[in-house]
Amino acid sequence: MFYQITSFDSKNTLLDLAFNKGPEPEMPSVSPYHEKPLMPDVPVDTRAFHKCRPEYASMAVDLTQRPHPLEWNEALQLLQKAAALRGSMKPSDVCQFLVDLSHLHPDRTSLLMSDQRFAMLLRYSVENLRLFTDLQLLEVLQSFVWLDMPSSHTVLELYETELSRRTNQMTLHQLLLAADLWRCTGKQAQQFLQHLYDSVHSYLGQMGVPELVQLLYIIGEGRQCPADLIHPVQQLLMCHLQQLYPEEVGVVCLGLFKSQTSISQSVVTNIVDKAHSFVNEMSDFAVVNVLKLLRFSYLYHRAWMEAMTKEVPRRAPKMGVKGLMHVTLTCSAMHYRSDNILMAVAERVPSLVPHCRSKDACKLLWAFGSLQFLPVQSPSFYPSLTEALRQRKAEFQRYPEHLLTGLLGLAFVSQFPEDLIALALSPDFVRLALTSTQLELKKDLFTLEGAVVLELPQWTGPRLSCELKEEEAESALQDLLGGEEFVCKRMILPHTRSIDLEVHFDSTGKPIPVNPASHVPSKNHYCIYSQQLLGLHAMKRKHLKLAGYRVVELSRHEWFPMLRKSRTEKLAYLHSKVYDCL
Repeated sequence: MFYQITSFDSKNTLLDLAFNKGPEPEMPSVSPYHEKPLMPDVPVDTRAFHKCRPEYASMAVDLTQRPHPLEWNEALQLLQKAAALRGSMKPSDVCQFLVDLSHLHPDRTSLLMSDQRFAMLLRYSVENLRLFTDLQLLEVLQSFVWLDMPSSHTVLELYETELSRRTNQMTLHQLLLAADLWRCTGKQAQQFLQHLYDSVHSYLGQMGVPELVQLLYIIGEGRQCPADLIHPVQQLLMCHLQQLYPEEVGVVCLGLFKSQTSISQSVVTNIVDKAHSFVNEMSDFAVVNVLKLLRFSYLYHRAWMEAMTKEVPRRAPKMGVKGLMHVTLTCSAMHYRSDNILMAVAERVPSLVPHCRSKDACKLLWAFGSLQFLPVQSPSFYPSLTEALRQRKAEFQRYPEHLLTGLLGLAFVSQFPEDLIALALSPDFVRLALTSTQLELKKDLFTLEGAVVLELPQWTGPRLSCELKEEEAESALQDLLGGEEFVCKRMILPHTRSIDLEVHFDSTGKPIPVNPASHVPSKNHYCIYSQQLLGLHAMKRKHLKLAGYRVVELSRHEWFPMLRKSRTEKLAYLHSKVYDCL
């Protein structure tokens, strides 16, 4: 005979709030489109570094070692026993029941969650929170991990509060284990993490390699590193760097990247030097994490990137789409073009289209287009990713920036899928893009439309409004031609987002006054160590010619040596550049 528990006699107000919340407000639908599910990508073990040292066992849970499965009839017997004991249960009894029930086969946990006797156990666990030992508290939290407790469950809020209260009395390994358990539940637990970070300062002298690496993993998963921890973390990294194993270097890089922690370039260089020393032993996941850190740090590490020209072609056939996206996005961010890398990724990507999120497809398009990887070099690459955009069209309602990123990447290599362009320039989508508070998408819209107008003169689809276009404008060679009125610094083609020096001459070669404007600095328009223009700037020169202008290129390769020369020599150089083209 089974007991059906339908009511409880506890009068704890906190418990009542936790277990008797009103219905959650219904979230509005994000998109009117149906989002197609993604097929599973190549599996990646993101916690493989835990296998490097036995010390991790006391500060992290091994998700690959599930307890021996409990049969459903055994779980029912435990629930019946718990229901019979009810209010006479001791804290140790509550803990043991939850630990034993967490051994249930994952396929049956939904049945357990819906059983009122399990709800009773949760209620008693909260009543006994302050009576649990630290070890029991961690055991119960680990049982929630095995039971796949929803991260939004209100019981977890109460456990986080209690664990936060105890941080000053817990050991370093207990603190790191608790943080890892929160990570495994999927709950952000920012309150506990802040207490952890505050407590870590008193343990810095006890931190060896595994403690430091686990801390950086937790910092990365929490997406934040307190400012007062950055300096001691740098010091510890430099102390322990030579002892790190390949997978540990990878997770250190990932933690710094995810938490957006800016450390000195010398420390980053040393980390990548260490990674380079055993790059052949690193997993694909670890290699990609090093690239992420380089991208975030804006650091070009020549030896590492040259190693990638060999490693990526070797690894690409077995890599997943996310990893490949980060590889090429790093190359693009560094302006580093390697046909060995690009061809290897381009050959692999078409088979991975079913696994592509809109983010993956669009960033791949941007990276390849920016590096001027032409369609003829891999005929199936651009069409396959363009089709991926069509398949993931629903996602653009949530992430309009992805569509613009992908279409600009395509425009850099003169690819214009008209159905997707019509979507991007449609009034509804433009309104959606302009409501973004975190991203400035107006320039992207303007660039896309300008490219379409010049390269698709037959275009009859939607266009941006005049009001929107009027918001972009102008910009000044003065001494050479005789004064401010003879030079105009402005955007001749505003959609290309860079400033031009415009001068006018009559039929005899005499300068004609034009309106002056203000100066805007500096960008690097080329692939690193190369005179290969990046996608946006190559497209700009093409569009200037289409618009009837003659392009006079004043490249950094030519101008930098002139900086050490006299003013007279600079003017003579500019004179020859301008007048030789007339």
